[in-house]
Amino acid sequence: MSLLFTPYEIRGTVLKNRVVMSPMCMNASFGADGYTSNWHQVHYASRAMGGVGLVMIESTAVNPNGRIKMHDIGIWDDKFVPGLRTIVDAVHDSDSKIAVQLAHAGRKALVDGSIIGPSPLPFQDDMKMPIEMTVEMIKDTIEEFKQATIRSKEAGFDVIELHGAHGYLINQFLSPLSNKRTDEYGGSRENRFRFLKEIIKEVRSVWDQGLFVRISADEYHPEGNTMDDFVYFSEQMKTLGVDLIDCSSGAVVPAKIDVFPGYQVPLAEKIKKYADVPTGAVGLITDALQAEEIVKNNRADLVFLAREFLRDPYWPLRAAAKLGISLEPPAQYRRAWNEILPNNYGSVNERWYPGKEPV
Repeated sequence: MSLLFTPYEIRGTVLKNRVVMSPMCMNASFGADGYTSNWHQVHYASRAMGGVGLVMIESTAVNPNGRIKMHDIGIWDDKFVPGLRTIVDAVHDSDSKIAVQLAHAGRKALVDGSIIGPSPLPFQDDMKMPIEMTVEMIKDTIEEFKQATIRSKEAGFDVIELHGAHGYLINQFLSPLSNKRTDEYGGSRENRFRFLKEIIKEVRSVWDQGLFVRISADEYHPEGNTMDDFVYFSEQMKTLGVDLIDCSSGAVVPAKIDVFPGYQVPLAEKIKKYADVPTGAVGLITDALQAEEIVKNNRADLVFLAREFLRDPYWPLRAAAKLGISLEPPAQYRRAWNEILPNNYGSVNERWYPGKEPV
């Protein structure tokens, strides 16, 4: 029996399976104005129709100068809520749940104008020098995450993920490689965690649904955070009400990374074991048996696929067929899916358009 295609519950929200479409930078706000477009609606709705349990939309900026690139979508203003709501409704129509990843790029923002960071250190020599954030600027940014959370609720999202990985602002505060502050937001790991801690508290004050945090659980640098540090951060996040740690790695400083199928799964496995918190595994997970092994061996609770969903919006269909299980397709696709899936639900004439005869 497949565990990958069993439900998973997060604070009353039930995912129909444990497959997650990982957030990916799409850079598709075509006017560079932060708005979503028809492209986003089609892109995310098609993956929901493909059977994924949770669709997580791309990095969504809480501040215009916190965009990773100028064409990222935003949530820094109420004007973005209607467009986001359209995407949410389209995903819900296919019985999938949907998450938003709230982010601020900090010193890695490739935008017009000034950028900010915990310390005046550029990511690399050919990038902008960030302005060192004052305590007032830190408080303002925390408030931006809170207001983005309120808008996420208005838009109807089921889950929020805070982007604390890949060298973006939260990650910059967490890492001793990018945080050289000497005040209460720098130095010890307790102090470096303070920025994320205060964000989580403010988010939780207005949000009672699922909350994930993505971390870079390996910085690929001898002077960076260790696994002990990440276990500590994860334990603290659990006590603050974070439901799942999404375990990625790298990108806080330039580094060479040995990439291979499932290369980040051991990170999720260690965080899950030593911090006793649910985790998500990500990183070149492409095959159904590979994904099944991860959850069956309790290495992670959810499996995040990224580029595989760019290649195949219907990956859950292929995975279910490979694992030999039935899967409920969209009614309009039933006649085609039933040719692939074993012992599937009924005939092509059942559960068609309500009140209409099949063609």
